[in-house]
Amino acid sequence: MTTDHHPITPRRVSFDWRETPLHWIPDEPTATHVINVLHLLLPAGERWFVKVFKEALPLVRDPELLKDVKGFMGQEATHSVQHSYVLDHLAHQKLDTGPYTRQVDFLFDVLLGERPPFGLPVSEREWLRFRLSVIAAVEQFTAVLGDWVLRADALDAARPDPVMLDLLRWHGAEEVEHRSVAFDMYQHCGGDEPGRYARRVLGMAITAPVLTYLWGRGAAYLIRHDPRLAKRLRYTLRHHKRAVDKGLLPTWRELGAAVPRYLRRSYHPSQEGSLSRAVAYLAASPAAGRGRAPGGAVAS
Repeated sequence: MTTDHHPITPRRVSFDWRETPLHWIPDEPTATHVINVLHLLLPAGERWFVKVFKEALPLVRDPELLKDVKGFMGQEATHSVQHSYVLDHLAHQKLDTGPYTRQVDFLFDVLLGERPPFGLPVSEREWLRFRLSVIAAVEQFTAVLGDWVLRADALDAARPDPVMLDLLRWHGAEEVEHRSVAFDMYQHCGGDEPGRYARRVLGMAITAPVLTYLWGRGAAYLIRHDPRLAKRLRYTLRHHKRAVDKGLLPTWRELGAAVPRYLRRSYHPSQEGSLSRAVAYLAASPAAGRGRAPGGAVAS
């Protein structure tokens, strides 16, 4: 762990989705739905993070790490709930995400559940370490995405729905804030070298292509089932690139470069993003502000 310690604290937030349009980036359905894939993956994914960390808590011997892990779990649980509310909002607008999210549930609850699938001959301890390595790899990407959305001035210029933008930036800021916790948890519980590093590489080797597949498939699903589009648009790399060129999505280079950084033996996620930018946004976020009592205390 790094010597510069920042406390990880869950925040109460509140979002009102009643006025949020289906295409919350006006006239940009591809960018809207590529980002909306977050709502498909994160409710189940972040619940799974919390479950795996609960399994690993007895292995934590560092009091400071234990405190950070519990803060991380609280933040991730809140993220899961808030993104679930967006799924309800999409359903209210006649975009049913159930067929896709049920497959995501199967991935996390069965294929990455408490026991190895298909009777794989993997010990309980090794299976836990592997799943911790996957979480650390996923958190590498969420930190990169979180920093990107905090810097994405083009999103502001596109006049998006302010509630959705606040959700994304509140979440992104907390991802930057707790960017090191999953990595530190894995390093602490991942056993001795060289096996620990080899498993870290394996976790990323599986996570990066699976996330890429899920994201593309999720975007295609949302566009195909969008009632306003009535199947007049398909998800294509050309449309995706057009949104990237406008600054409405991160570049492939930004996302891809996160992998070799992560695979350096000397790497630590404290190198990702700007903590000061993240903390500044959390202090200004309308949703997070509604959870604070006068004087800056968290409302009870």
